Amino acid sequence: MAAGSERHRAAEGMARQLDRYLRHLAIERGLSTNTLAAYKRDLNRYLDWLVEHDVREVTEVATGMITEFGRDAAATRERPLSAASSARLLSSVRGWHRFLLEEGGVERDVAREIRPPKLPSRLPKALRIDQVEALLEACSGDDPQSLRDRALLELLYATGARVSEAVDLNVDDVVDGDIVRLLGKGNRERIVPVGSYARRALDAYLVRARPLFSGRGAATPALFLGARGARVSRQNAWLIIRRAAERAGLGEEVSPHTLRHSFATHLMQGGADVRVVQELLGHSSVATTQIYTRVTAESLREIYSEAHPRAR
Repeated sequence: MAAGSERHRAAEGMARQLDRYLRHLAIERGLSTNTLAAYKRDLNRYLDWLVEHDVREVTEVATGMITEFGRDAAATRERPLSAASSARLLSSVRGWHRFLLEEGGVERDVAREIRPPKLPSRLPKALRIDQVEALLEACSGDDPQSLRDRALLELLYATGARVSEAVDLNVDDVVDGDIVRLLGKGNRERIVPVGSYARRALDAYLVRARPLFSGRGAATPALFLGARGARVSRQNAWLIIRRAAERAGLGEEVSPHTLRHSFATHLMQGGADVRVVQELLGHSSVATTQIYTRVTAESLREIYSEAHPRAR
């Protein structure tokens, strides 16, 4: 009984230290709700593992323990992790231990030498322009739901917005019909133009569909509303796109992020400067955006291989 009580106190003590770190991420670094939730899941899993292995204080953690935790997490039968998830998990653990050192909670950063597994370089998945057009045409109906779905998909492709940014939009964030204010990671606001196709789709939705949805629920400034008048969720947006992809007969997995990748890829193929694309996407570093130059290069190679008589 005494051992169980001691373990409980240890868990509470380390949990308080973890809460301070999560508050730091929210307040000082301004991370999004979704990113914070991922950190919390990862670090609670790590905390549970430490307590199960009789660690009473974070000062007792050794580098070998973190390595063992990573192996256990990757190999567990209940929740086995992919290489990407393992990398994110260990990155979360490293961040917490670095914070503990900076705050004086420990004398040494035992996670400093831990290196997450190296992930294979993957090019973003983008649709061809004709596939995007087919996806949009799959929402060409005149009923309120189709008008909303078309406006959402047109906006995602026209602006490269993350799905969370799109569903968080309010009506007032659409400025003069041709500019949208997006609130991205770290609460950074950016202004993105909206093309004529998306403008027409938004106008049709705002005039002929949104008032009907709005009358079914409590008053809300949200731009995109569900059938009961509440703000469309990220999950609902994903389902809207999946259903449109099925109707379009695309025969592949299409997500909100697919439209973001397609937006960036098509801009680069059209000759847009990488710095402009970086600004439109809301990337903090141009290095993140430069992966789309590789996508464009791959496309050029494919076209060259097919079209040039002496390419093969």
